[in-house]
Amino acid sequence: MLASEARVRTLLLSCFVLLVLMAAVIVALLLFFFFARSPSLSTVVSRDHDPPAARRLPDIIIIGVRKGGTRALLEMLNLHSDVVAAQSEVHFFDWDSHYLRGVDWYVSQMPLARPGQLTVEKTPAYFTSARVPERIRRMNPDTRLLLIVREPTERLLSDYTQVFHNRLEKHKQQQMLETLLMHDGELNLDYKALNRSLYHLHMRRWLDVFPRSHIHLVDGDALIRNPLPEMKKVEEFLHLEPQINASNFYFNQTKGFFCLRDRRRERCLHGSKGRQHPRIAPEILRKLYDFFHEPNQEFFQLVGRTFDWK
Repeated sequence: MLASEARVRTLLLSCFVLLVLMAAVIVALLLFFFFARSPSLSTVVSRDHDPPAARRLPDIIIIGVRKGGTRALLEMLNLHSDVVAAQSEVHFFDWDSHYLRGVDWYVSQMPLARPGQLTVEKTPAYFTSARVPERIRRMNPDTRLLLIVREPTERLLSDYTQVFHNRLEKHKQQQMLETLLMHDGELNLDYKALNRSLYHLHMRRWLDVFPRSHIHLVDGDALIRNPLPEMKKVEEFLHLEPQINASNFYFNQTKGFFCLRDRRRERCLHGSKGRQHPRIAPEILRKLYDFFHEPNQEFFQLVGRTFDWK
């Protein structure tokens, strides 16, 4: 009797162990098929081990030129998923009050970037500030620089128009363009807006510090007319995977320039962009075109390319 009970216990124990092993095998198979067919879950799990997004020094700086199309360039570059942009002009390298705060403060002004993303900031005043090239080089000599330029007379008129409207909003007394631009019948070389259009003077300082291969020139006039070809060149310069395409742009008939489309979201530049320029006497306009002709040729020689300017 006792032997019979022992055999029954042994048989039951064997069945229990077998059932446990079968259940373990079934669970293992279910888990295998579940994870094999759920790539999104696998991605989530793997992302838990990715380094977190962080603020860091910019890889790219849009250095200018003021009223050359820097905001448009930044917004278009920000269409790329591998680029994150600081939305405000930081003025770190040209304002001593900011520069003296140190690199940690500068980094704090940058956006969060995931590993593999490039950080970009733009401050158009950098291009014409004498101290900036060397300061950027000391921070990072491998920084990639973007410079967007427009036909110098058009840029000057845009510059004046912006200042005119800024003073209007602040209820300050206005100054006519002719008053600022002319002195004793000749062009006033001390007028800041005119000096900013003498690209060759400022470019020399940059080329004294950075090799030409570190500076990519964007044709601001071409960017206005047809943005895509210029942005493809920027992608190539930055070694970005080609992403920006024709579907990212649409022409807004009301505003008269291209707007942006990203993930079904459409946006245009601020209403201050594309303002109508003031009328200027034809003889003064001719003086400007004649005056800029020689400086433009010097600029073309410096950068090794030409632009379709008057």
